[in-house]
Amino acid sequence: MSNNLKFYINGEWVAPTGSATLDVIDPSTEEAFTQIALGSEADVDKAVKAAREAFKTFSQTTKEERLALMRKLLEVYNKRFADVADALSREMGAPKKLAHTAQAGMGTAHLSKMIETLENFEFEELRGTTLIAKEPIGVVGMITPWNWPINQIMCKVAPALAAGCTMVLKPSEIAPINAIIFAEIMHEAGVPKGVFNLVNGDGPTVGEAIARHPGVDMVSFTGSTRAGVLVAKAAADTVKRVHQELGGKSANIILPDADIAKAVKLGVEGMMRNSGQSCNAPTRMFVPAAKHDEAKQVAKETAEKLKVGPASSEESWMGPVVSEVQFNKIQKLIESGIKEGAEVVTGGTGRPEGLNRGYYVRPTVFAGVTDDMTIAREEIFGPVLSILPYDSEEEIVERANNTPYGLASYVQSGSLEKARRLAAQMRSGNVYINYPAWDAGAPFGGYKQSGNGREYAEFGLEEFLEIKGTVGYGAA
Repeated sequence: MSNNLKFYINGEWVAPTGSATLDVIDPSTEEAFTQIALGSEADVDKAVKAAREAFKTFSQTTKEERLALMRKLLEVYNKRFADVADALSREMGAPKKLAHTAQAGMGTAHLSKMIETLENFEFEELRGTTLIAKEPIGVVGMITPWNWPINQIMCKVAPALAAGCTMVLKPSEIAPINAIIFAEIMHEAGVPKGVFNLVNGDGPTVGEAIARHPGVDMVSFTGSTRAGVLVAKAAADTVKRVHQELGGKSANIILPDADIAKAVKLGVEGMMRNSGQSCNAPTRMFVPAAKHDEAKQVAKETAEKLKVGPASSEESWMGPVVSEVQFNKIQKLIESGIKEGAEVVTGGTGRPEGLNRGYYVRPTVFAGVTDDMTIAREEIFGPVLSILPYDSEEEIVERANNTPYGLASYVQSGSLEKARRLAAQMRSGNVYINYPAWDAGAPFGGYKQSGNGREYAEFGLEEFLEIKGTVGYGAA
């Protein structure tokens, strides 16, 4: 029995208060494969009331009780792993291998890391005669995106559970089925009723109702900077905590002493992965002017080897982008690059050859890009790379930081000392030196208009906690 037309509120699958529905589109075919119900302010209110009631008892659970719950959740998640991965592949167009190893795999990685974090986390500390206590903030409204859906759900739910918070989740209406499966997983794991609630819907209705609701103590939002501003404004009247992970326009600086062929190849693949739909994608590749031609050639060869095709095909390295809206936006930005004089090294407008249906974008590389071009300034959120030549290392810090965003930076160098020195000057929440392995324990979040607050490990857990000082607690 499918729960796609229901919401999960107070431990039960319930019918929505209204009758509005939305088709869920397979971006590989442009065809609807199921529907979801669209929630209303009334549905949000029911979920918040359930969460507030549940907070009375869940906030008082012991660390050991929450650890037992999270370990059971991990067990059930791994049992339903293939279901999650298959849903992600179909609703957002991630190729099967990517959907299993990276997309669904992030859920396991983040939950495992949060269990480890909770095992070693202390919620109380006596300083002199004052007790410093870290307590759950309360009911958390969670609004998650479509590009790494289960990753962002788990980045919020796992620390909220660890902290003792209760929650109301609004996943993206574009890729909602993985979240419905996740709610089934939470139920099977025995999460107490009201601790986790799911209401599907769009941002202007359900998202705003969550952000504005006086019964919500905190909103954790991941999405575009534009939408993040709206969430913050809606939340302002109730002075609730707003935690945001927003857009990015990340610089990838290749220093003259780097292996240019290797650095460019890995940079292109990193940019094109997930069809370029990652907020921390290395979208601006800075290369020494003397190596610009070599970089162009390597980028061209690399991009043209990437097999684009249906998410269901084992041969596809890159699937479609998620929706018609995204496809059209990306096409317009590619057109702007051409009109503003950037050199099209490979790719361009339209679909790849042989693909006449589906939201497929040609892996596109622009060279000779200047800082004032639209493609160098705006977040494209598609498989479009800009190569920007530079003359001196002295100029590169200012140019790389010359963006309203500050989510990530990348530095490639043959000298770790040089890379570290440059990394220290980057105005971004993360810096990645020489394409390192992903680290579930590294804090994730942005400077400037890329957001505020951090996710992952203890950094994420701290976001869901209030600090209380009880003075005189230890007095004789």
